[in-house]
Amino acid sequence: MRKGGPVKKIIRFFKSKAFYVVSGLIIQALILLLFLFYFSRQFILIYYLMVILSAIVAIVIAGKDQDSSSRLLWIFVILALPVFGGILYLLFGSKKIPKALMIKDRQAYADYKQYARQNMQTLKATGKDQVLDKMVSMAWTNGFFPVYEHCQVRYFPTGQEQCQAIIEAMARAEKFIFVETFILDNGRMWDSILKVMIEKAKEGVDVRFIYDDFGAFTHMQPDYDQWLESQGIKTHVFNPLKPQLAMQMNNRDHRKIIVIDGKTAFTGGINIADEYVNMKKRFGYWKDMGIEVRGKAVEQFTISFLQIWNYQAARNTRYADYVLPDTEFRNPEQTGFVIPFFDAPTDENDTGKNMHMNMFNLANKYLWITTPYLVIDAEMIAIIKLAAANGVDVRILVPGIPDKKMVYAVTRSNFEPLIRAGVRIYEYTPGFIHGKVCLSDDENALVGTVNMDSRSYYINYECGIWMRKTDCIREIKKDFESMFEVSHEVTMAECQAVKGSVRFYRDVLKLFSPIL
Repeated sequence: MRKGGPVKKIIRFFKSKAFYVVSGLIIQALILLLFLFYFSRQFILIYYLMVILSAIVAIVIAGKDQDSSSRLLWIFVILALPVFGGILYLLFGSKKIPKALMIKDRQAYADYKQYARQNMQTLKATGKDQVLDKMVSMAWTNGFFPVYEHCQVRYFPTGQEQCQAIIEAMARAEKFIFVETFILDNGRMWDSILKVMIEKAKEGVDVRFIYDDFGAFTHMQPDYDQWLESQGIKTHVFNPLKPQLAMQMNNRDHRKIIVIDGKTAFTGGINIADEYVNMKKRFGYWKDMGIEVRGKAVEQFTISFLQIWNYQAARNTRYADYVLPDTEFRNPEQTGFVIPFFDAPTDENDTGKNMHMNMFNLANKYLWITTPYLVIDAEMIAIIKLAAANGVDVRILVPGIPDKKMVYAVTRSNFEPLIRAGVRIYEYTPGFIHGKVCLSDDENALVGTVNMDSRSYYINYECGIWMRKTDCIREIKKDFESMFEVSHEVTMAECQAVKGSVRFYRDVLKLFSPIL
């Protein structure tokens, strides 16, 4: 490292938005705690009222219809901090949505319902297939997500292949390009995508870009969105970070969506950073997966992107200007059905989790899963164990080299009960697996952005696509088989050999899993 490098990094941090946000949060938290501590010591009545409030809040939490891990964590906090626990939960624990966002969300939902139309001919075809019928019913009940047929679906077993396909598709754009990402970092991947976006904007193509502030604020300049605007790219920064103690600061846009001309859409695990396409090594080989879909189902990705766009915009963009008529799509040669789905913390449906659970419950012969994080609650563990008990070949593939050590400790804490129930656990030896893919019975697959953790299930904005009997399912199975070949299967003996101190460490972390 060149001389003065560490000093420059420290100086750069103190000048960065990260320092501004983190220091602001710490100062506010200290002021709040000191304020509560002072009044509880000075006024004994306030002290007892706060303790009573905490007890009432604990009772309310115990009866709440929310995930058990989150309830357990907050009850623990209240028991450990009986004076402050109740106040802390009211400030940060309840799923209260800001009024302004709720108004926008209701408007977006009302606008969307005009396009949430189920093709009756397609729906009639699903009734002959019990598995498909149940998934269609659940998706429609959760968020009015229609099922589509005759769509062309292409699977990408690596981030490199998907990135190349995205760039090629962008180069062919004639009307619009929509890009939405969680992480944005400078590098060769972003340079190659940005070059095409700027060129297309100059040609008059409507180019729009949404990136999450949390996923970019340590990499990009605070005014980077303004520079993109100067290049002709309409840009929104999702949920800008502010130094304020507000729960909505934790709600991040974890989705990865690219839509081109309303005819082609991409989603999957890859963000816009070099490690996702192995141009930069971080945790060994970075294994990611994605999907390209062409056909009528693309309209769901178009509308969902515009929903997020309209959250940020002063004026709403009309969906009708970007949704293509049915006559644009006629491809009867394509087999199978697809259901694009989207999840948001502003509703109570937990669509991402429900799609996982329904798929797991419907597996008959085998169920294979990849996830970078296996941070699941007792309900999800029970469903996976039940599938194995029913004779389903359940296999879960997780990273061999983790990106977050504490999260990985919680992931490993779930190995023993699952293996004991007959589930086979594999660690991907070459490095880090970031793909979120489920496959069952040679007929069903799910690819998207949803991790098997509390953040994806309850906190973040997510998306994905479920498939039934599409041609690409064969390619997904081949990819799983190749991953198993280079992975290490975890044994019960390895789990039982873990030291007691490590088990205790994992159990402590597991208590805090809802916020990891």
